[in-house]
Amino acid sequence: MTVPAFPLININDDMTEISQIQNRPFSPQLANSLLSYYGSPLYVYQSDLLNHSISHITSSIPYANTFFQFATVTNGNTELLKLFNSQGWGVHANTPGDIYLGLKAGFSGEKIVYSGSNLNPEEMAQVLKWGVRTLNLDSLSQLELLYKIHQSFSGDLSSLKLGLRLNEPKLIKDSRIGVQPQEFPEAIKIAKSIGLKIQGLHFYRGTGTNATQAFTQIIDDVIEIGKLLPDWEYLDFGGGFGYPYHHDKIAFDWHEFGQELSHKLNKLSKAIKLIIEPGRAVIANCGTLLAKVVSVKWQGNKQIIGVDTTVGNLSVPSVHGGYRKIISWQEKPQSLWLTDVCGNTTYSRDYLGKNCQLPALEIDDMIGILDVGAYGYAMSSHFLHRPRPAEVLLDKESHRLIRKREDYQVLIDNQILA
Repeated sequence: MTVPAFPLININDDMTEISQIQNRPFSPQLANSLLSYYGSPLYVYQSDLLNHSISHITSSIPYANTFFQFATVTNGNTELLKLFNSQGWGVHANTPGDIYLGLKAGFSGEKIVYSGSNLNPEEMAQVLKWGVRTLNLDSLSQLELLYKIHQSFSGDLSSLKLGLRLNEPKLIKDSRIGVQPQEFPEAIKIAKSIGLKIQGLHFYRGTGTNATQAFTQIIDDVIEIGKLLPDWEYLDFGGGFGYPYHHDKIAFDWHEFGQELSHKLNKLSKAIKLIIEPGRAVIANCGTLLAKVVSVKWQGNKQIIGVDTTVGNLSVPSVHGGYRKIISWQEKPQSLWLTDVCGNTTYSRDYLGKNCQLPALEIDDMIGILDVGAYGYAMSSHFLHRPRPAEVLLDKESHRLIRKREDYQVLIDNQILA
């Protein structure tokens, strides 16, 4: 292979680039060992990084009556959920599937908070049967459905805590989620008909917000709306906390947020329980998708790398962003080249990275796609009929399989073959 003469950057002349090249999640020897043992591509999760993120967020909010619920929509591997359980966190569920995974990971129904939308009658009944006892409902219609289910439900619902997901156009524009404050009286009336109270307010800022002030500047408004509920007991300040996939860009400041929110809540005349639901913010950085180079070509001075994974193994770019930092494990790269990293399908948008800065690579070299702990496997698919990779949990130098690699059989499972 002939490499063009003019690289993007000569690493020997740029100490910043040297630092970036060396910023790898683990050694090349370990990366190679993992791929040799488990195959490629491969999701690798580092327990030390996850535990550090959990500890950082937990310690950032000094308010005494705070409960943390991991938003399992971002990653549903039960072995990772068990790490949250061991750290005293609960589960935040958007769907019955989230609840099911939480139960399988060992969480009790009491440690699961449901904040979802548009359950059908069978799903609503199932959520109650599973023992979930904190429900933040999205509409008056869902409250009315709960009333109907309640009439025929055989279990004890006396401990059920109801909250309303907030829709306030002054705070969040064009949101489909939640109940508007003018609907609170009707919601309270429906809950009373079941013998229950509206005790909670759930505020969801939006998906992946890195600007700390977007949260802190509306704390007073949310608290004032909470006071409209006569039986207000808990504030679920929700999720939507962002993660800086561009490592040199703005990052959410958990300490600033925690100090401001705690200060405001401590001024209230009654003790309000606080629920925080981090998702990507706590788990994104612990995950790396390893892959191998299977093709190299040059278009002028641009390197086009083909790898043995696909954009179908990352989050949908239109939903949760397309950028992920990509690294290589070359021991002594001399230069960096403008590089497109392409997946192993014919989909014209199957780019895992565009205009990356990478050394000249060869077939069988390794790459790592960073920060895939959130919305990686959780949003992976069988698009263009590629089975999904395995998942491995790394604890220092030890590792173990936590999800098997799929084979082509998965493509016909549940099909009716004549």
